[in-house]
Amino acid sequence: MRAADEALIVIDVQNDFCPGGALAVAGGDGIVEPINALMTEFQAVILTQDWHPEGHSSFASSHEGLAPFSVTSMPYGPQVLWPDHCLQGSQGAAFHQGLHTDPAQMVVRKGFNPAVDSYSAFFENDQTTPTGLEGYLHTRGITKLTMVGLALDFCVNFSAVDGAKLGFAVSVDKNLCRAIDMDGSLEAALKNMKRAGVQLNG
Repeated sequence: MRAADEALIVIDVQNDFCPGGALAVAGGDGIVEPINALMTEFQAVILTQDWHPEGHSSFASSHEGLAPFSVTSMPYGPQVLWPDHCLQGSQGAAFHQGLHTDPAQMVVRKGFNPAVDSYSAFFENDQTTPTGLEGYLHTRGITKLTMVGLALDFCVNFSAVDGAKLGFAVSVDKNLCRAIDMDGSLEAALKNMKRAGVQLNG
């Protein structure tokens, strides 16, 4: 069993990010059982859940004439426009049915602000609006984070980098992540995490 100051953060293992989902990541369902096994090693387990209202500003369908995976400019910077996904209360937003959710002591829902997307488990994409995860971890005395989940080059990347910036010791188990890898996004994300001091394992 890991020490009490270590937490496992399982990022967005939801139906829409798994094969057959609206924004499927290749092999996304293949990490479910190994993540379940890893949960048994940690005293603290936290899940994140993408949780969008209908008509979210990050959806391509909200921008006339713009296609999914194109990039537009938002007040907080560039924004990839996604297919509609992880709508609040939908089957697509639900955790993968094979994922063990009982060990989790907290679920962080993100992306519920209709005007701002949220990749990171710590901040919305404006980089200033917190999710509350940082405070939760501090009050529990947690200083070390292991991150796994979907997708490595977006939500895992942003979460890991923000965690490192906030002073946590962050490691990412690449074997328990899958990436979208769009236009070189995976290579850029790996460099970004290394630069931030994130330990990459696997």
